[in-house]
Amino acid sequence: MDIAVLGALDVRENGVSVTPTAPKPRQVLALLALHADQVLPVAALIEELWGERPPRSARTTLQTYVLQLREHISAALERDAHGAPARTAKDVLVTSPGGYLLAASGGASDVREFERLAGLGYRAMDAGDFAGAARRLRDALALWTGSAFADVQTGTLLEMESRRLEETRLCALDQRIEADLRLGRDRELLGELTVLVSRYRTHENLHGQFMLALHRCGRRSEALDVYQRLRTALVRELGLEPSAGLRRLQRSILVAGPETPDTPAGDGGRLTRVG
Repeated sequence: MDIAVLGALDVRENGVSVTPTAPKPRQVLALLALHADQVLPVAALIEELWGERPPRSARTTLQTYVLQLREHISAALERDAHGAPARTAKDVLVTSPGGYLLAASGGASDVREFERLAGLGYRAMDAGDFAGAARRLRDALALWTGSAFADVQTGTLLEMESRRLEETRLCALDQRIEADLRLGRDRELLGELTVLVSRYRTHENLHGQFMLALHRCGRRSEALDVYQRLRTALVRELGLEPSAGLRRLQRSILVAGPETPDTPAGDGGRLTRVG
């Protein structure tokens, strides 16, 4: 079974989509797919579908959704032309004590592949292999085709998982840009960073990276403007001043201190609360 959740939900068995169009069964499949090969408790699925006030018929209705998913899986299994031992939908969507398990059977998962490639990228960064890190992290980020579960109605659990996945994406993006900066690709980054700092108005590392790239390209005043816009957003929205690392970078740009490809965009220092 091949699973994609980093964008629109796409779950396939034998190359055939088993993703339903109905919102609630789709929601169930999304949560099972994210936790493929793990037993997902019935209570977790009920919480995802109905929150803290499930109807009395919640378990029965959930069973109905599982049956609907198995119908899709059965249709896909019928098209297995590889001569493999016959499997049933119950072998793929397994009923376990207290929950259900979606058996991926070694199929592809975009989340697992993203985590594998990102891990390789982080290790390359630690080893000083910036070209390798940039390549691996770029490949990892290319797996994202949109927001996680972009076309799925999300409840409490999927919303939490979506935020977690988005944070892992941002971490990989931050490190990929850092690797590109270390390689002196400043001009190549300007367009991308322009968009990113507009989207993430209080993300300090992205703003620091943008400042550094602009400064290295001889656009010192614009780099200082980026700092001022970040500070305004932080103070207004969070009541915080920029971190010590960002303030040092601003001072360095003010005095036109030398910047080299080895200079980090920020040190992730603690923010100082205003007032």
